[in-house]
Amino acid sequence: MMSNLFSVFDPSSSIFNISLNWLSTFLGLLMMPSLYWLMPSRYHIFWNNIMMNLHKEFKILLSPAGTNGSSFIFVSLFSMILFNNFMGLFPYIFTSTSHLTLTLTLALPLWLSFMLFGWINNTQHMFTHLIPQGTPAILMPFMVCIETISNIIRPGTLAVRLTANMIAGHLLLTLLGNTGNSLTILLTLLIMVQIALLVLESAVAMIQAYVFAVLSTLYSSEVN
Repeated sequence: MMSNLFSVFDPSSSIFNISLNWLSTFLGLLMMPSLYWLMPSRYHIFWNNIMMNLHKEFKILLSPAGTNGSSFIFVSLFSMILFNNFMGLFPYIFTSTSHLTLTLTLALPLWLSFMLFGWINNTQHMFTHLIPQGTPAILMPFMVCIETISNIIRPGTLAVRLTANMIAGHLLLTLLGNTGNSLTILLTLLIMVQIALLVLESAVAMIQAYVFAVLSTLYSSEVN
């Protein structure tokens, strides 16, 4: 019996009181040996095309002032989040991105490193970001407060956005799945709705990984 509706997302698999749910985050390491094959497969060519397109897009967002190679950080971030989002769609695999433990661990160090780099190396540039161009003098103190607050809550919004979107779809799928026993007549309809929701969740998994990576790239471009 669940203590509350969200307890289905709590880690539960363990051996000797050691939680094994978070090991799902490292399942991608099992696929790494195939990357060293002499002849790449169609899967690798397709994945490399996606990565190269993302790399080009992130380079544009980072602008020429960005550090060379920094776009690969965000490409790797996108790959990790996308993989974990998709792993959560399989039965009996723990969705690590539905917990703030993981999403905040990704968002907070990124944001903190951007802020430290910006305020130490480009202090004047960071101050100019606090007041949008064309702001009347009477509104400047209020704009500084608003911009400061919006800047501080950025890692929280990044983490909560990803977590909430992952939880929402999984929660709906769980609730509909639990009503299957009482809706034997409408079972076919229920299965069709579940499949439609699963397709939607697959799209959300891709979109949220892309949104997280793009917003992190934009936050990085602002400090240069």
